Amino acid sequence: MGQPEVFQSSIGKKAVAAITGLVLFGFVVGHLLGNLQIFMGPGPINAYAEKLRHLGMLLWAVRFFLLLALMIHIGVTLQLARENRRARPVPYKYQDTIQATKASRTMIVSGIGLFAFIVYHLMHFTLCTTNPEFAYLKDSLGRHDVYAMMVLGFKNPVVSTAYVVAIGALCFHLTHGLSSYPQSFGFNNENCMPVFQYLGYAAAFLIFVGYVSIPVAVLLNFVKLL
Repeated sequence: MGQPEVFQSSIGKKAVAAITGLVLFGFVVGHLLGNLQIFMGPGPINAYAEKLRHLGMLLWAVRFFLLLALMIHIGVTLQLARENRRARPVPYKYQDTIQATKASRTMIVSGIGLFAFIVYHLMHFTLCTTNPEFAYLKDSLGRHDVYAMMVLGFKNPVVSTAYVVAIGALCFHLTHGLSSYPQSFGFNNENCMPVFQYLGYAAAFLIFVGYVSIPVAVLLNFVKLL
C-alpha cells in the first residue's frame, strides 16, 4: 500500500509540514497561556489542571492527536531534508551566499533536540517518572498541586537551564517555521514576505519571554511555595 498522494510531492509534503506545524504551534500557545496562570497563585492553575484531568479520555485523544501531528511533522521534515540533499549533493563553497537563515539550515537539529526535550518534559511533569513524588502533591482542596510541582521542579537550576535552552531552540525553530508558512502554500509575494518574517520573529520572541519567565521567576523566588 503506497503513501497518500499528498506525501508523493515536495509541495504536498511542505503543506503537510506547515499544517502539522500550525497545529503544534496552537498547542504551544495554549500550553503557555495555561502555564502563565502560575503567576495568579495556586488556585487558578490547580483549578485549570483539574478541569483538564476531568476531560478523561478526551484529553488522551487530544494528546494522541498532538503526538500524531508531531510524528508526521518530523517525518515529512526529514523527507524534505533528504530530498534537498539529493538535489544538491555538493555543499555550497561559501555559506554566506545561501538565501537561507541559520534557523532554516538547522531545522532538523533543533527539531531532534526539541523531540528529546518533549520526552523528558513529559516524564518530568506529566508522567512524573523522573520525580515520582510529584504525583502525590495535593492542595488544600485535594486537587493535584500543579503549582507546587512546577515550583519544586524549576527550583532545580539544571532543570531550569535545560528548559530555557529548549525553549530557545523552540523559538529559533519557530522563526523559520512561522515566517515560511506563505511559501509552504505557494504564496511568495515579495512585498508580503518581510511582513510574515517579522511576525514570525515577534511571535517567537513573545513565546520565549512567556515560557522563560516561569523558571526565572521561580529561581528568583518571585514565585514560591505558599
